[in-house]
Amino acid sequence: MSTSKPSSPKNPTTAEIPFIYPAHWEADVVLRDGATAHLRPVVPTDREALETMYAGQSEKTIYLRFFGYKPKLSDKELTRFTTVDHNDRVAFVLFLGDEMIGIGRYDRSHVPEEAEVAFMISDAHQGRGIGSILLEHLAAAAKERGIVRFSAEVLPQNRKMLNVFKDAGYEVKRELDDGFVNVQFEIDPTERSRQVMEAREHRAEARSIAELLAPQTVVVMGDPSTWESGAGKLMDNIASEGFTGDLFAVCPGDIREQKYPVHASFETIEDTVDLAVIDAPIDRVQGLVEQCGRAGVRGAVVMTTGYAGDGARGRTRQKTLVRVARTYGMRLIGPASFGVINTATDIKLDLTLTEHDPVSGSLGIFTQSSALGLLLSNSAVRRGIGVSTLVSAGNRADVSGNDLMQYWEDDNATEVCGLYLESIGNPRKFSRIARRLARIKPVVVATNEVTGSQLPPGHSGRTSIAPAKALDSMFAQSGVIRADTVDQMLDICQILVTQPLPQGNRVAVVSNAHALGQLIAERATRYGVEVKNSEAKIDLAHDGLDVLYDIVMSSLEGADIDAAFAAFMPSHTVSAEEIATVLLKCSQDSGKPVVASFPGIAEQHKVLRGIFKDASVATDTDELVADNEEDPDNTANDTTSILGLPCFESAGQAVHAMASVMNYVQWRTSESGTPELPDGASPATAQRIINELMPSVAGEELLDIDQEATARILESYGISLLRSIAFETVEEAQLAVQELGGYPVVLKTTDIEMARRIDLGGVRLGIESDQELEREIEQMHRSLSPFGTFDLMVQRQAPGGQTAVLRALEDPLLGPVVSFGMAGDATVLLDDWAYGIPPLTSNDIDTMMRTPKAAIKLWGSSGVPAVRVDKLQDLIAKVASLKDNHPEIAHLELNPIMVAAEELTVVACHMKLGNPQQRTDSARRTMSS
Repeated sequence: MSTSKPSSPKNPTTAEIPFIYPAHWEADVVLRDGATAHLRPVVPTDREALETMYAGQSEKTIYLRFFGYKPKLSDKELTRFTTVDHNDRVAFVLFLGDEMIGIGRYDRSHVPEEAEVAFMISDAHQGRGIGSILLEHLAAAAKERGIVRFSAEVLPQNRKMLNVFKDAGYEVKRELDDGFVNVQFEIDPTERSRQVMEAREHRAEARSIAELLAPQTVVVMGDPSTWESGAGKLMDNIASEGFTGDLFAVCPGDIREQKYPVHASFETIEDTVDLAVIDAPIDRVQGLVEQCGRAGVRGAVVMTTGYAGDGARGRTRQKTLVRVARTYGMRLIGPASFGVINTATDIKLDLTLTEHDPVSGSLGIFTQSSALGLLLSNSAVRRGIGVSTLVSAGNRADVSGNDLMQYWEDDNATEVCGLYLESIGNPRKFSRIARRLARIKPVVVATNEVTGSQLPPGHSGRTSIAPAKALDSMFAQSGVIRADTVDQMLDICQILVTQPLPQGNRVAVVSNAHALGQLIAERATRYGVEVKNSEAKIDLAHDGLDVLYDIVMSSLEGADIDAAFAAFMPSHTVSAEEIATVLLKCSQDSGKPVVASFPGIAEQHKVLRGIFKDASVATDTDELVADNEEDPDNTANDTTSILGLPCFESAGQAVHAMASVMNYVQWRTSESGTPELPDGASPATAQRIINELMPSVAGEELLDIDQEATARILESYGISLLRSIAFETVEEAQLAVQELGGYPVVLKTTDIEMARRIDLGGVRLGIESDQELEREIEQMHRSLSPFGTFDLMVQRQAPGGQTAVLRALEDPLLGPVVSFGMAGDATVLLDDWAYGIPPLTSNDIDTMMRTPKAAIKLWGSSGVPAVRVDKLQDLIAKVASLKDNHPEIAHLELNPIMVAAEELTVVACHMKLGNPQQRTDSARRTMSS
């Protein structure tokens, strides 16, 4: 919450707000047509903007909204519509620059937990998806305020408004009464409403990036002092690469004569400009962006550096730059961007300063820093990897990897997606986009060691407090192929852009050296690849290339072989090119992937450029293109797209890269993509209990909630907590045992940490009688006295079995994080945990349960019988759903969980509530702040 805001039409000042202003409800959003707008709670000084918008409305619009025509709003109405308490009465306004383009509101009704909702959208901006955006944000705010249901009265002829409700994905009830349509629906997000929101978000963000990557008119803006080395050189490069659109320059002052039009200012350009490229001194950049905005430019690439190295002033400049761009509905790449490349023949856009650029191909590349953009571009050139698009986001102030994945999902030219991420602004959104994208196109991601835990200079966002393994798990759940370095990422992409996907993980190994073949087989086995056939040695000097072809094809034609590893030491009788040509033909003829390595030959050798291509090997590109046009999901690419032979100097590189591809194929085969939703859960019930407790949460402090409230929240998700009763005297303890149903019972301290320390005497098991209970109480007090004075409680003895632990926390960056392990010191000391980021699919949960090494006991080990793994799987699904739905639960630990041969018992649970941090991803559309 904040009451201090900059003074502007978008951001009210403290003096204008007589109440606590919910600043966390503010958001920049992408409209249906790809433009940006600013949404925030209404304030009293919005009267004039509302009055102006109302004056531009047609009589029909006013009639549909107010059930009658009135030429203007009265002072009383303007005051009522713009003065709200942000609790029982909430309103959001949407601004494009200084212009209000929509307003939506709800008023709490006399019906418990219900509010009436209403909208007015500017006639001049109809069709831009404003109503659906306002509804999403109103629903999220209402849910936060304890409202569970919206209602509305709509005239039957107001079909646009009725469609906003119907198309939102909620279960809408409609009833015609006295000439009005009464609409009512629960606002708790449903699977359908989430799908609708994500689909709309995808279309809008993909379109906004498409406008940046496929402009018809580009203007380069620079400064005379740096023109020769910066903007002028960039202009020459754009022109020389054959940009198909119109190109202009803007530079005040005298510069050398150019081959293209140079304007002193934007005002003299008569054409509509789609994209601006800015390479000017940092103190001029904001003014140039404002010029672009006033001229209606839709996007800008800012190559100017200096923001990251200028401390607080640089960060402020960068934030202001983004705010200015979004004020005018613009997207912004940068600052400190290396540039943008789109190799499509009908565009040929190259906004970089490199001498050698990648050829046209199927790999989409996203990177952040300018240096890594240059590195990836040069590496792609060196390896011969063709690129569809390359975007360097620089400091990632606006456009991010999430935006590019949205674009690549629809881009027919991009078949493989490669991203190098130094920071992640919204991992939850990344996860859901990547999981969807990875089902149709491989997504390869490289990070550095501190991605997620530290922010690079110039980057804004949050950092994670969860273990590094949690971020790794998020990537794995999403189907992302993970790489540790840029080179590893391109190794993997080298295979993906040239070869069909393998159908499984069974390989044949072919080599002319026994030791080399054995090395590959051992390395492959270590990576989980199944080696089915290994040719110890091929004598190329004696057998020749025809025999090589026959041997490789014989292996690949086997039903139990999915791919082949080929490794060859230098030969005096047969060249590496000849070997590569045969292997490429084998790959083409079999329709199965072949990966080659040539250890020992010179690094500059032709076959080690990354992708070996030979004109004598036919590839029916035209037929492939036709297949993909008929196959929008790109499944034809799985078996037909062989454009070259991926070659490596190191056999280890080749094996690691192919093993990564095979793991991806396994994920794609088994991944259902459907979150595991527990039966019988009542999120609304849990939320009501949590809302009752939240007034006791102060500031950033966490609130320990008692066992009764904990049990009620768990029960709302179908989780039964074994009952315990605290006592003070022996007599109370004996009565408690009777209330619990009799012996055997467990005696433990009410102190959470001490209750887990059997070694310190905090727990006594298997108590069978009143006499034994009295004796154990006395002994426990005596054992615990060195550590302090503790209250005690009794609990029914749970059936014996394996003991597990489930934890969940709210991470500032990742949001909900669930961890699973077996109970015991070894798990903690050896970090034997598995992590999952909700929502979790059944496949995610199964992977979590099998990841800890100690979890093998669950399926039976060393004579110990197997336990009810299915019940544990169901429990993990319930806890994941509980944590996903309620960010107020800051910490949750179920410990111990007893899993027996027939049943599962949650023995103890510790829960803490905290002020819910603004989730980086929710059931409402927002851009990064």
